[in-house]
Amino acid sequence: MTSILVAGPAVEPLSLTEVKTYLRLDNADDDALLGTLIAAARSHIESVTRKAMISQQWKWVSDLWPEKGVSLPIGPFQELIKISLFAPDGSETIWPLAEVVQDKQSGKCTIHLAATNSTFPRLRDHDAVEITYQTGFGDAASDVPEDLRLAMLRLIGHWYEHREAVMLAGSGAIIPAQFDQLIGRYCEVRL
Repeated sequence: MTSILVAGPAVEPLSLTEVKTYLRLDNADDDALLGTLIAAARSHIESVTRKAMISQQWKWVSDLWPEKGVSLPIGPFQELIKISLFAPDGSETIWPLAEVVQDKQSGKCTIHLAATNSTFPRLRDHDAVEITYQTGFGDAASDVPEDLRLAMLRLIGHWYEHREAVMLAGSGAIIPAQFDQLIGRYCEVRL
């Protein structure tokens, strides 16, 4: 099972102006670096929390359809776009979305095939199932929870101030203090 980013966010959760204000910078010398740090901080938080901050389109790919359904890994779930099933000859069957049961809990979505008259096709041995879906808190930076935006600011500030930091024998930190507390409620706890 693999998740593939199909269409990334149209905007970042923080603007360059917001970051420069937070860092108390008034020149344009490091604007390119700050732009890179903004994208890197968003990506880091998204990978740790498994939550898309701004609306994105993802594709989940698997060799088979699990009996217990498909639990889409990236949240918060917005909408199901397409389910494609591939036969051994490579032909694609688009599964009707009306014949799918969506169990939406805690921002995630588990998809089950409804009992219908449709015949489930024979699948090829690899990459036989593709589910495309939309996920994220919303389309605008203002849709992102403030604690995640603050976590981004703290992370960007830490990375900006410690550009030359090297971890030696456990000394130093690549994330700032309180970062884990800011993102903690968005992380999944696995037992």
